[in-house]
Amino acid sequence: MIPDPSDWKEDKAAPPPAFSQDKLIPIEMPPYMTLKFGVDPATIRVGTDGVVRYVVVATSREGGGFNAFYEGIHCSTEQYKTYASFNNGAWDVQKDPEWKRIGDRNSGYTHAVSRQGMCRDHAPQQSASETIRLLKAPVHDLD
Repeated sequence: MIPDPSDWKEDKAAPPPAFSQDKLIPIEMPPYMTLKFGVDPATIRVGTDGVVRYVVVATSREGGGFNAFYEGIHCSTEQYKTYASFNNGAWDVQKDPEWKRIGDRNSGYTHAVSRQGMCRDHAPQQSASETIRLLKAPVHDLD
């Protein structure tokens, strides 16, 4: 049963965590994408509020620079929030980040992250370890 969203309250998000580019779990994206995305497994947290928080890193397929984002996915409402972005070697924390619909996003990586392991139907995985296992070996829907 999906909880009544009007009763839901988000926990205060922790500050952006340190992240590493060395052990990113790649996110499957369409081959035409010019960026590749990966989630640092050490940053994944499943909150008691039902929000899965993590750091995702975007890099050019040709190498070079990167961008990182500290985000949260609220699986039950299919929404995401960007708490901070990593620029010039430091986190830039958003003052009042807002929830946005995953389907309204210009980039499809948040949708891919949610479908490949962060969420199961309209709920988060039970633990960070289960989320990591599924991100490493995503289950695909059969058409």
